[in-house]
Amino acid sequence: MTYGLLKNLVNGEFVASDSGAEIDVYNPATAGEKVGSVPAMSRGEVARAFAAAAEGAKTWKKTNQLVRGRVLLDAAAIIRSRRDELAGLIVSEMGKTRTEAVGEVGKTAEFFEYYGGMGRDGYGDFLADARPGTFAARIVEPLGVVLLITPWNDPLLTPARKLGPALVSGNAVVIKPATVTPLITLRLAEILHEAGLPAGVLGTVTGRGAELGDALFEFEGLRAVSFTGSTAVGQGIQAKLAGRGIRVQTEMGGKNAAVVLDDADLDLAIPTIVAGAFAQAGQRCTATSRLIVQKGIAAEVRARIADAVQGLRVAAGAEEKVDLGPVVDQGAQSTIRRLVDAAVAQGATVIARRELEGAAATAGAFVEPTFLDITTAHDIWREEVFGPVLGMVEVDSLDEAITAVNDSAYGLSSAIFTRDLGNAFRFLEEADTGQVSINQPTTGWDIHHPFGGFKDSGSGFKEQGRDALGFYTRIKAAAIRTH
Repeated sequence: MTYGLLKNLVNGEFVASDSGAEIDVYNPATAGEKVGSVPAMSRGEVARAFAAAAEGAKTWKKTNQLVRGRVLLDAAAIIRSRRDELAGLIVSEMGKTRTEAVGEVGKTAEFFEYYGGMGRDGYGDFLADARPGTFAARIVEPLGVVLLITPWNDPLLTPARKLGPALVSGNAVVIKPATVTPLITLRLAEILHEAGLPAGVLGTVTGRGAELGDALFEFEGLRAVSFTGSTAVGQGIQAKLAGRGIRVQTEMGGKNAAVVLDDADLDLAIPTIVAGAFAQAGQRCTATSRLIVQKGIAAEVRARIADAVQGLRVAAGAEEKVDLGPVVDQGAQSTIRRLVDAAVAQGATVIARRELEGAAATAGAFVEPTFLDITTAHDIWREEVFGPVLGMVEVDSLDEAITAVNDSAYGLSSAIFTRDLGNAFRFLEEADTGQVSINQPTTGWDIHHPFGGFKDSGSGFKEQGRDALGFYTRIKAAAIRTH
């Protein structure tokens, strides 16, 4: 299906670029099928979007919090009513399987329902004051204009994860989606506009980074930037904005590890690890990419995962009973294969690789699911592959396993499979990651769970749950003498 030109939302209107320039979007499961296009905005057009947001912020701050919540709840209802249409766009634009795309649409609705319900929450507290005739208050206010920069791998869910807390808190938002998957974000903007969001409260910006340059960060009234993407880009944004008093939230890379101890329930562990490593073609920041196995069960784990990998079906996401769709584009395809080849050249062994068949072998950006025997000396032990690749090492003990988990510049997510409660709680305490799972995958966090990594995986601000509100709000202390 072709979606044509989807326009940007600026000051309550949907507009093309002044020049008429467009950026085409292609289906990664094919040899170049065009899905749609978006405007290629100029620096001046970006500036207009921010100027509109500055005015929108004034309106939205004064809007009753119940009304803000109702807009998000109405948006959630529209999203649910258009599930199939939205899921189809995600499949076409990003390459997910139909099941994965439907799940993303459902989670998106849940984000807006969750934060929409917070329209009925308190937004401050009265405090005791020792002075005569005086009471104090803690008042929660929006920041103003915030910029959201979202990735291609969850092109509907990640915008919702950020938009929900930003909007219910009373901020105006300018959002820049990834250039390879912008269509679904513009559809989301249409839905929020339909749900009653006032002019200027949400603006969308599409364009090529090389042409826009620093235009996204030049607005003097910018108060916060929330970014999800690569560590290199995220750290670059942190450096660029240092000293300007602008809050920066970054959710960046991961090299997530799952540990399997010799007392683990393998009937639970094996399918959980396979799904964590290979679902969504491994294109999740929380995907399991390192497998650390105690030697006593290593041979069995190796054999069972190898069998599971050989049973995976790789095909276009729109087909039935597909385990993996394509990766996002041919550039990603080349990078993933290059990293696997480099690992093999360094001495890694391919335990199992599911060869591509049918149309997946001849067109599109498909990658073979690959299971490797590696060592901690191989580059692939530390490099984020962001594809369907799992590397396994063996260890003697829990001590060695925890050391291996923490042997990474990243600290996003980790998991352990064990029946021993003592080992589980020790791992929970000592794993240096923002998310820790016991007998669960490294992936799969719910909307009300705080989310965010340590070290090079993120900043100090969490996303999701109530913790997310702290990034988008500021606290004003007030003291009132009544007599």
